[in-house]
Amino acid sequence: MGKLGRYVPASRRSDRVPPKAGPPDAGPKARHHAAGRRLLSLRKPRSVASQVFLLQLVVVLLLITTAVVVLVIQDRNRAIQEAGERSLVAAESFANAPGTAEAMESDDPTAALQPHAETVRKETGVDYVVALSPYGFRWTHPDPDQIGKHVSTSYGQALEGEPHQNTFDSSLGKAVDSTVAVFDDRGTAVGLVTVGVTVDKVTSVVQHQIPVIFTAGGVALLLAAGGSALVSGRLRRQTQGLGPVEMTRMYEHHDAVLHAVREGVIILDGGGRLLLVNDEARRLLALPPEAEGRPVTELGLSPALAGLLGSGRTATDKVFLAGDILLAVSVRPVGPQAGSVATLRDTTELRALAGRAEVAGGRLQLLYEASTRIGTTLDMKRTAEELTEVAVPRFADFATVELVQSVLQGDEPTGAGREMRRIATAGIREDTPLHPAGKLMRYVPDNPVAIGMTNGRPVLVAHLATADEWRAQDPERAQKVIESGIRSMISVPLQARGQLLGVVEFWRSEQDPFEPDDLSPAEELTARAAVCIDNARRYTREHTTAVTLQRSLLPGALPELSALEVGHRYLPAQAGVGGDWYDVIPLPGARVALVVGDVVGHGLHAAATMGRLRTAVHNFAALDLSPDELLAHLDDLITRIDQDAAAEGDTEAVTGATCLYAVYDPVSGRCVLARAGHPGPALVSPDGSVTFPDIPVAPPLGVGGGLPVETAVLRLAADSRLVLYTDGLVEARGRDIDTGLGMLREALSHTDGATPDDTCRAVLDAMLRTRSSDDVALLVARTRLLDPEQVEEWKVPDDPAAVSRIRAEATRRLESWGLGGAAFATELILSELVTNAIRYGANPISLRLLRDRDSLICEVADGTSTSPHLRRAASTDEGGRGLFLVAQLSRRWGTRYTDRGKIIWAEQALDAGAGGDLGALLMADL
Repeated sequence: MGKLGRYVPASRRSDRVPPKAGPPDAGPKARHHAAGRRLLSLRKPRSVASQVFLLQLVVVLLLITTAVVVLVIQDRNRAIQEAGERSLVAAESFANAPGTAEAMESDDPTAALQPHAETVRKETGVDYVVALSPYGFRWTHPDPDQIGKHVSTSYGQALEGEPHQNTFDSSLGKAVDSTVAVFDDRGTAVGLVTVGVTVDKVTSVVQHQIPVIFTAGGVALLLAAGGSALVSGRLRRQTQGLGPVEMTRMYEHHDAVLHAVREGVIILDGGGRLLLVNDEARRLLALPPEAEGRPVTELGLSPALAGLLGSGRTATDKVFLAGDILLAVSVRPVGPQAGSVATLRDTTELRALAGRAEVAGGRLQLLYEASTRIGTTLDMKRTAEELTEVAVPRFADFATVELVQSVLQGDEPTGAGREMRRIATAGIREDTPLHPAGKLMRYVPDNPVAIGMTNGRPVLVAHLATADEWRAQDPERAQKVIESGIRSMISVPLQARGQLLGVVEFWRSEQDPFEPDDLSPAEELTARAAVCIDNARRYTREHTTAVTLQRSLLPGALPELSALEVGHRYLPAQAGVGGDWYDVIPLPGARVALVVGDVVGHGLHAAATMGRLRTAVHNFAALDLSPDELLAHLDDLITRIDQDAAAEGDTEAVTGATCLYAVYDPVSGRCVLARAGHPGPALVSPDGSVTFPDIPVAPPLGVGGGLPVETAVLRLAADSRLVLYTDGLVEARGRDIDTGLGMLREALSHTDGATPDDTCRAVLDAMLRTRSSDDVALLVARTRLLDPEQVEEWKVPDDPAAVSRIRAEATRRLESWGLGGAAFATELILSELVTNAIRYGANPISLRLLRDRDSLICEVADGTSTSPHLRRAASTDEGGRGLFLVAQLSRRWGTRYTDRGKIIWAEQALDAGAGGDLGALLMADL
């Protein structure tokens, strides 16, 4: 290897020194160093074949060592196992031999067993056979002196019938001991037999296998050595005698060339001497034909370029001027002190393209930012502002956006009018004479903006100072715009689905004026924004429609009631309206129904479903149903709605509808509640304490499957506040319901003495600091109790004669209330109702008069569920006019059912003229 001399390029390989000849100036000192290198090479293998042979040697030795160790371990384990099996077989054979048990039960077990034990020990090759008494005293032993002595080892397991084995280190080496019990015919242990065997007595197989392993390893080493020699010889023949150093250097040079820029290529050694140059590099650098072998500093190159090439430093696309050619130079070193490879590229023609590529890249980046930053919300004003923020200052110095008036309202653009309102402006400075946002814009027909809106194409005004049509719109303001430095403008119509939505104007003052090439990015930027604005417009229209629908379906002004003082709030979701609702429904007997519901989802479908449910609740409440019956009817109703939707192919079924229904009686303070999948109410006591009553919950409406609905009864003191709400109040993204209920409790605890309306405001301020992602309905009702003086009750005997007495007592009570003017009509009503109860009803029968704020209520209860029906009697009928008179004399009347019968009630208005002309009424009927 050391006699090959220095590397010579392939182009001059024909005249290099043959491999076996030394260099011309080789002397004794050089030959001494060559001999030293050969001696060192014997100690350190340098060829690939030698290194492979060493690796094979290490692998073979490692395999042999591993195999021997594994065999020794396996043989040792096998020997221990075989010794244990041999000792156990001998012990069980001796123990089960005929006569062993009888010998152990004899008067002298030693005399009977010792000869047999020694015979077995000698014939089987075990170390000892010892017979023991059940108490551990030896009867036999190879050493007679040990007979009769006690054994201290554990033999309890053997006495229980389980053979016991023990491996231990004895003076003769590792041994295995097996102990078994001897039983008589009755199954009683009469003795023990212990047999021990040393492991060394078991024949080892390792001695036969190790020579085979070493022989196979030696053969493998010989084959490896022969194969390495063949491979080494073949490699030297294929490389024509080149050694590893030269082959490595050639590989590094060629690898660097292949991975460099594929144009001019030069290769230099570590001293900066030129070794190889291709034709393109020779042309670019104007090198002479005999440049190879000369230092790079002597080739007539510029000092900077020659310094870079000679230094061998890494460089990438360093630009140098060579004559009239602009070169981009890249340099890569090839190993330490091994030279370097340089590539040259003519970039004279690319310089002009670089500027245009940079502009195109900037426009692509601008359009990419527009796709990610415009349209993040469904708000038209915000979308327009995002468009101006993207355009300024990357594309323009100022940008303005105007939209058609109908588009701002969410309507379809009709194209009939050209009035637009500016909704967004942005610029590099604030002091600009351009119209601000909010200005109503009207363009004259000759204005470039109007022309662009007419033909649907962008319009470029390269020089505003000379654009007479643009100046004619508003000459005074146009002059101010020009004086402010704005020189150029592009107007692009905002169009979506072929309809004009508005117009976008881009203005430049400090940047270069707009050119025709700027029309394309301006148009594409505007087109992206137009789609987003149209989506926002359509959303605005649907949102407005849904809000209008829901507001019309929710109650407007709640009725004023003597039983409750009510405060309420409804907040639509951030994404649109939903199906949350509430209502307060007056019921007979001064009672009030409170209801809160939620239809999961948003949009028109949820709002329409909410309206249907609210209407159904009003209808069911008119029947005076109990809360559990009303929710059961609602469940059936939603099930039918879903079935009808499925039959019509409508995929928007009512899923997740919930409801809470409560009926409050101000006479007794009794409140009956039931809920179906809805959060339970909060109760604020008069002392300010907040609790969440336990109300049984049924499945949500429509998924109950006919399961019964349970009710809960609360006794509410006067001035209590019952808080009903939907889940949007207590549940939110990142907040579970338990945390929400804790926040609600905390908020309510700070509203002591507040009115229901103030309570609503305080709760919403504490719970919803930002716009909720779900609808929120909140209903707060402060309870009142009727004064006992406003209520009078009588037990009615089952006797028609009692009617006159009851009528007289009722008249006296009305006079004490100051309602003597209503006594006659009241007598007629209660006479009819009480007489019907006595005649057609059942005990118990009772009468109750309630004096409310503006009404007098008469209630007659009996023990039957039959309900009277109003009919018009014929002129020949003697009866049938009682209920007709009741209906005519009262504001409203009806029947409600209880657990023990029914109540027929009639409510009279106490305002002036409520009684009417009774005589005329009776005569008209006659």
